[in-house]
Amino acid sequence: MPDGSIALLVYGVGVLIGLVAIDGRPATRVGLALVWPIGPVAFVVTLAVLLAASLIAFPIFGAIVMAAAVAWWVTR
Repeated sequence: MPDGSIALLVYGVGVLIGLVAIDGRPATRVGLALVWPIGPVAFVVTLAVLLAASLIAFPIFGAIVMAAAVAWWVTR
């Protein structure tokens, strides 16, 4: 299977599960079934923003992360 078809298969299965498993009116079911991938994407974006903010808010943590990144870059 090409890479895109696997993603479409996963999306389609998620839509079908959403249509069957959600309690609500048909419009609510269809709407939530179509936008279900936004949840994991929002989770990843939220974690990235929190990590970036923690690097500024807690400089020691930022220094540790920077040292780890430099060590990884040097040893690869």
